Amino acid sequence: MNNKMNKKFYFLLLALFTSFSLSAQFDVRPVTEKKAATNPLDDVALTYIFDKSALPEIRLDITEDQWNELLLAYDQDSNTNYYIKGDFTFTKNSVVTSIPEVGIRLRGNTSRRRPEGATGELHNPENPDWHHASFTINFTKYNDDTTFMDEEKLILKWAKDDSTYVRETYSYDLFKQYELYVTPFTSYTRLTINIIGDPKPAYYGVYELIEQVDDIFLSKRTEVFGDAKGYLWKNNYGGTLADPDTLNMGVDTDDQEFIYDLQTHKKQISAARAQLSQFITDFNTKEGTEFQTWLESTLDVELLLKTYAVNVMVGNWDDYWVNKNNYYIYFNKDDGKFFFIPWDLDNSMGTSSILEDSGRQDVLNWGNAEHPLIQKIISFPEYQTIYLNALYELADPDKDLFYYEKSIARIKTWQDLIRDYVDNDTNEDTKLGDAPAWWGNQPEYRLLTTPNNYFQVKVESLPARP
Repeated sequence: MNNKMNKKFYFLLLALFTSFSLSAQFDVRPVTEKKAATNPLDDVALTYIFDKSALPEIRLDITEDQWNELLLAYDQDSNTNYYIKGDFTFTKNSVVTSIPEVGIRLRGNTSRRRPEGATGELHNPENPDWHHASFTINFTKYNDDTTFMDEEKLILKWAKDDSTYVRETYSYDLFKQYELYVTPFTSYTRLTINIIGDPKPAYYGVYELIEQVDDIFLSKRTEVFGDAKGYLWKNNYGGTLADPDTLNMGVDTDDQEFIYDLQTHKKQISAARAQLSQFITDFNTKEGTEFQTWLESTLDVELLLKTYAVNVMVGNWDDYWVNKNNYYIYFNKDDGKFFFIPWDLDNSMGTSSILEDSGRQDVLNWGNAEHPLIQKIISFPEYQTIYLNALYELADPDKDLFYYEKSIARIKTWQDLIRDYVDNDTNEDTKLGDAPAWWGNQPEYRLLTTPNNYFQVKVESLPARP
């Protein structure tokens, strides 16, 4: 029996088991082929994996030799993307999905850590010193035909400096609540790492589970992006969208990192560079009516401004406008339309830095004027009105969006789900709290209580309606 037959037979059995073992609320049918829905809410894989009403468990079974390879790779280069092999198991509502030989690597910038022990130490099975770290799970790394319900990668992220365990989850979720499907879906999971042969597995606690931005992400959102066949770029730190120099654009390797890193169709780098460079040139050189005509033919202005309104409301300063950081851009194939995809939203919701106060910062001057994408657009009154109206809509007490009572209710639901599972074998981040990161410049902000409630402060900072 070939791999495709094996996969279809496996999912048939899983579907039959699911129909008997799940209640009607979770009657989800696993997909057998990559036939993505055009709207992510209609995609059975996404709604099954990224389900905030459940708390599934992910278990990684890894040999001691492979684990030691990961530790030593980190010692050689703390930014390593070195993959090791392990077996993946996902358990949700008694339904177990197991995938052997997946790729596992460390990820993150400031959140990237050695997951056990100190530099030079190998695994200690008798007295391990576990540390929270973030991981990428790559299902196709060692077998091109293997996916998890058609997802090729998943991201496991620990709640670095966030005692609430909700800041990034809330921020991504607000895009979804506002029906802007330009960012990844997220949910929670419990992570267990079993080093084979150890006396017991290590429970790493509650993690954020994040959808990878890639061609599959695009293919599940063709109602938004039009198609999934164009050029997707990931911005590394420094992407102002002001300098059209193609030397800043390329495909990252172990030895070289570009400001703009091409993620799709990498063999077509010359054409992709030319397109991105021309976009940056046109955006920065065209003025007045010519600029507006070009802009409206090149991107969906309302979508972009609504997207950035959410970003500003959640106070994400480690972004394009403030810190020239953390975003993807996509040019679709059919008509070359430009799309902006926010990414890495953990520095938000009252964790304030770089800006004097992310809760009270002027929303019309959120970031650096040398990062022109938003500031130039909203210098036109009609576009500024779209942006401000989106902010007012998000703050509307009658909508289940940013208004503090509605937001607190969602947060409490998530915290009630994870509360009993936060304590973990790393002895880090073991209790829920309500304070921003210790290193921020506004330590008084709270999400669940008053005074200094971030939601209320942010709404009060908006300009008065005309």
